[in-house]
Amino acid sequence: MSRRVVVTGLGVTSPVGNDVASFWSALCSGKSGIDRVTAFDISEYDSKIAGEVKDIDFSKYVEPKEAKRTDRVILLGIAAAAEAVKDSGLDLSTVNLDRVGTIVGSGIGGLITLQNEHTKLIQKGPGRVSPFLIPMMIPDMVPGRISMEYGFKGPNYAVVSACASGSHSIGDAFMLIKAGMADVVAAGGSEAVITETGFAGFCNMKALSTRNDNPQKASSPFDKKRDGFVMSEGSGIVILESLEHALARKARIYAEMVGYGASGDAHHLSHPAPDGVGAQAAIRMALSTAGLKTSDIGYINAHGTSTSLNDKYESIAINKVFGEDVANLHVSSTKSMTGHLLGASGAVEFIASILAIRDSIIPPTINYEDPDPDCTLNYTPNTAVKKQLRYVLSNSFGFGGHNACLALGKYESAQAGN
Repeated sequence: MSRRVVVTGLGVTSPVGNDVASFWSALCSGKSGIDRVTAFDISEYDSKIAGEVKDIDFSKYVEPKEAKRTDRVILLGIAAAAEAVKDSGLDLSTVNLDRVGTIVGSGIGGLITLQNEHTKLIQKGPGRVSPFLIPMMIPDMVPGRISMEYGFKGPNYAVVSACASGSHSIGDAFMLIKAGMADVVAAGGSEAVITETGFAGFCNMKALSTRNDNPQKASSPFDKKRDGFVMSEGSGIVILESLEHALARKARIYAEMVGYGASGDAHHLSHPAPDGVGAQAAIRMALSTAGLKTSDIGYINAHGTSTSLNDKYESIAINKVFGEDVANLHVSSTKSMTGHLLGASGAVEFIASILAIRDSIIPPTINYEDPDPDCTLNYTPNTAVKKQLRYVLSNSFGFGGHNACLALGKYESAQAGN
């Protein structure tokens, strides 16, 4: 049994907007959400900038008492899910909730809670550690809490694959629906690790940008001056649905998900494999499962982290896979505006890719000023481009050599996977 899979609902919390409309408007206008960290005293850290989610009122989604017992990573996911479910128009009183799944990934989970409760343990002893530590910290509580909110009783779990977590979650949801194991799945990613421990770890890896004097210019994927990624937080949730189920309830369809690729580098803890061989494999698998040729793809939302090796090897991987067809290909990294949402990045970028198809707009790679000779693609520099898009890809790659590629098509014309 192999069914077509469509996207019927979108939800976002991000540094550039806490709903889909403001998120997309910011991306199309090239607006950065990066600024100096406000969550804690950043003075002793090499990197002092991040993409924080601002002006969000969690009391709209959970009671204030409950919010205090819920990690920020869960709250961000609940907020994005609320928008996605509402946007989908699902009538929960008529849907078979046993066949609605929830698969939401997180690279790290409740790091803020872990840090705070560990501090209590050291300073005040074990008796002062919260009994809510474990359910606040574990990554799977993001989909767990979303499912509880709506009564979704289908397959329910979290994917943890570093910065590919959101994309792998969406890929798993796609496969479950195609296999007939669910009719609807809320899928995506959530992350909230802008805290002292998270920053210390990434700073000491020398992974973060230290261009602190001009935060909005710091994330510069594929630019020769790039010096590391900018850490961000947020969540992206999509509602995936079998085409049959969506048509039966007359749902609005944003796009069709037509393919999925996943691979492992088997190479290094944090460095991508030379020439992006793992990335190449994931992209080729996505094209193959979608039944597409490289000439069919009009746009790739790149992983594009603004780190030296990722941007170089991702560019090489795309060149190797696409060959001569790369001449007609637009690529961009929306991380230039949002920063890197780690385990949520693939989900918010999947949403950006959907909106690119819907509106025939390719969001730009901002801060692209000094081309790197190792990065030779058309990165849609600095300004959005109008272009009719039939098929697009979205790439995500994570520490540990985890690679994912999602393939999307315009619903009216996307017939792959029938």
